[in-house]
Amino acid sequence: MNDRQKQINSVTLWGAAVNLLLTAGKIMAGIFGRSAAMIADGVHSLSDLLSDAVVLIFTHISSKDRDRDHRFGHGKFETMATVIISVILVIVAAKLMSDGIKDIIECINGEVLPRPGFIALAAAAGSIVLKEILYQWTAAVGRKTGSTAVMANAWHHRSDALSSIGALLGIGGAIILGDKWTILDPITSCGISIAIIVVAVKMAMPSLNELLETSLPEDIENEIMEIAGSVPGVNDIHELKTRRNGMSFIIDAHVVVDPDMSVVEAHDIATNVEEALRSRFGNETQTSIHIEPDTAAR
Repeated sequence: MNDRQKQINSVTLWGAAVNLLLTAGKIMAGIFGRSAAMIADGVHSLSDLLSDAVVLIFTHISSKDRDRDHRFGHGKFETMATVIISVILVIVAAKLMSDGIKDIIECINGEVLPRPGFIALAAAAGSIVLKEILYQWTAAVGRKTGSTAVMANAWHHRSDALSSIGALLGIGGAIILGDKWTILDPITSCGISIAIIVVAVKMAMPSLNELLETSLPEDIENEIMEIAGSVPGVNDIHELKTRRNGMSFIIDAHVVVDPDMSVVEAHDIATNVEEALRSRFGNETQTSIHIEPDTAAR
């Protein structure tokens, strides 16, 4: 197991342990504290456990070397993990939204929801602290390792912290303002759901673009053209095709060279272009350089 995978496993396993503790604690606090928002928050922490499992499994697969069935490597397994985590978030948020709307309708129809207890308030406060610490740690590892799946999991921790802030406000408002304002609890639950969906969509879009073979951003492609064009012996570069594969880039391009040079000289130029691109974008960068004669030079 390489150092990158060890860092990912460590932060994810610690996160799973905390999520297990929070799931049990918040659901129990929600039940005994009569808080729908806190139960919803506990279910959200349970979804964090699922995303932890997804990260561990898929990043392990993505760290494998290229094989006969995956000539470009396994990088997209990590991308798929990000999409799966996003889908989990949307499903959880939809369920929370449904339950919250149901309780709001009951309140409008005259039913008074039980006032939340202080145990639910304490659970929300504790969750905010723990989940923000997890977010900061996980995001730092995600940035260091360049893992989109770990970054997505970090935002899952952050969304749990945000949901706990919402739960804290809703539960606190219901406790302080009395029975007529217990509707704040399910309203807060719905607000949490909307925030979770927004985060999930923002996380999923870049990964979906990668799975759909979307080209790299224009500024990166312009930089690729500039780097390749600056290599001695390169007269022009065109037919650039790019895409992302997990944490690495795949770059295909046609390089135009002097038509009178030898095959060996042209090959050396292509090698220099590849080395220049790997030097800038990392050793995992996969390149395919096609050499063309400069017919205009004749």
